[in-house]
Formats: sequence, C-alpha cells, structure tokens
Amino acid sequence: MSVEPISLDTLLASVGKEVGVSPWRTVTQRMIDQFADATDDHQFIHCDPERAERETPFGGTIAHGFLSLSLLSAMTFETMPPLENGKMGVNHGFDTLRFLAPVKTGSRIRTHFVLADVKVRPSGWVQTAHDVTIEIEGSKKPALTARWLTLTLIERQPENA
Repeated sequence: MSVEPISLDTLLASVGKEVGVSPWRTVTQRMIDQFADATDDHQFIHCDPERAERETPFGGTIAHGFLSLSLLSAMTFETMPPLENGKMGVNHGFDTLRFLAPVKTGSRIRTHFVLADVKVRPSGWVQTAHDVTIEIEGSKKPALTARWLTLTLIERQPENA
C-alpha cells in the first residue's frame, strides 16, 4: 500500500485530529510463536494453546503485549502519510503506555492515530506525538493506548531568492 507524502504545513494543521485508521490485521498463533522465539518469552499463556485454555480465563493463548505494541510500526506504514522531504524516521519513545485488554489468538486488531503534537526542531528533526489506540474487533476495551513519539529528519530545501 502506498500513502502519498504530506507537507509540513498539512501536518501542523492536523494537530488534534484523527489522522488515520489502519486496516484490520489478524494476530495468529504463528506470529505469537515467532515473537516468543525472538524475545525468549515462551510463557504458556502465549505458546501453549491447550494449557492456556485449561488454566487461564482467556479461553486460549493471547498475544504478548509487546507484540501488539510492535505491530504499530507496520500499521503506521500502511496508514500514515510520510512527510515530504523526509529522509528517515525513528522511534523516540512513549510518554504513556497502557495495556488494557488481552489480544486473543485469532483476533483482529487495528490502530487509530490521533496527532496530538508536532514540534519542529531547528536541527531539521520533526517530532510528532500520536495518541494511538489499538482496537480489538468486537471488544469494548482496546488492547492498548499510548502516546507515541517519533522523529523524522527533513532534508533541508534550498531557499528561493
């Protein structure tokens, strides 16, 4: 999916608005197992469907909270327009992060992005803060909410004389 770049002026005018909703994505047991392998977190609530069904209130396995969080990057690239003249973007961190409901295996999730703040730095970096909510299809509670900070380095353009 290709999302057309936006100008810095358009970005600044979008503060306080919902700026994107990602497509739905299914969280599979394979994804959970691969994440467990990558992070060495093989707790049974994530990796043992039979035991998780017997011994947890979830009725089966659930995704790692950090797996849900890590999917923000992919959902951003599917949804959010890049800045014109952006050379690169990096994570800057989270001001807040709360895991509110488990993501059961087989659930579909998507992210809502609200642009909370933009700071243009003299160095050429643009810091954005997005209030993100990962929604679980059919659930009253979201999987998580966070204020996510990112930085984009803008290529300086020659000034017209």
